[in-house]
Amino acid sequence: MFDNVDWGEIARAGLDTLLMLGGSLVLTVVLGVPLGVLLYLSGKGRLAANPVLNAVLSFVVNVLRSVPFIILLIVMLPVTVLLVGTSLGVAGAIPPLVVGAAPFYARLVETALREVDKGVVEATQAMGGSTFQIVTRALLPEALPGVIAGATVTAIALVSYTAMAGVVGAGGLGDLAVRFGYQRFQTDVMVVTVVLLLVLVQILQMIGDRLVTAVSHR
Repeated sequence: MFDNVDWGEIARAGLDTLLMLGGSLVLTVVLGVPLGVLLYLSGKGRLAANPVLNAVLSFVVNVLRSVPFIILLIVMLPVTVLLVGTSLGVAGAIPPLVVGAAPFYARLVETALREVDKGVVEATQAMGGSTFQIVTRALLPEALPGVIAGATVTAIALVSYTAMAGVVGAGGLGDLAVRFGYQRFQTDVMVVTVVLLLVLVQILQMIGDRLVTAVSHR
C-alpha cells in the first residue's frame, strides 16, 4: 500500500519541518510581540501616541502581510544567503518564514492588547506606573490568553509556510510532497506527508487551546 514510502526519509523530513517550525516560531514571537506592542502604543489615543510612527509601522506590516509567501520566498533569496549563507535547507527557510509570519503575529498581538479593559491601564497609571511597567505588568499579563491564541494561529500558518518552502529546496515534509508526491506521481508519499502535516496542526491547536485555558482568568 505504501511501496514508495521511505519511512527513514519521512522521519528526516518530519524532523526538518519541526526544526523549521520551532526556530521560526521562536523568532516570530520575539519580533512580533514588541512590534505588536509598538503598534498598540503608537495608535491614536494610546499611551505613546505617535501618528507618524504608527503609519510607518502599519505600512510595513501591511506590505509584508500582503505579499504571497511563495513570492516572498523568492524575493528574499539574496537576503537569506546574506544572513545565513545559504538559501537551502532548514537554515535557508527560517529568515523568510520569520519575515512572513512576524507581521501577521504582530497584528494579532495588537488586537489582543486592544481588548484589555481600559480600567486596568488607568488603575496602573493612577499608581504612578511608567509606560514600561504598564505594558509588562498590566497590558501583556491581561492580554496573555489572546497573545497565546495568536501564537497558536501563527504556528499553524507556519506549518503551511514550511510546506511551501519545500518548493525552493527548504527540505521537510513539503519538499517530499513536491519531489515525490507531485513530480513523480507517488500518491502514497503525498498521502503520508499530508496526514503528518494534519496531525501536526491538530497537536499545535490542542497545545494552544490548553495553554489559553491555563492562563485565562475566565
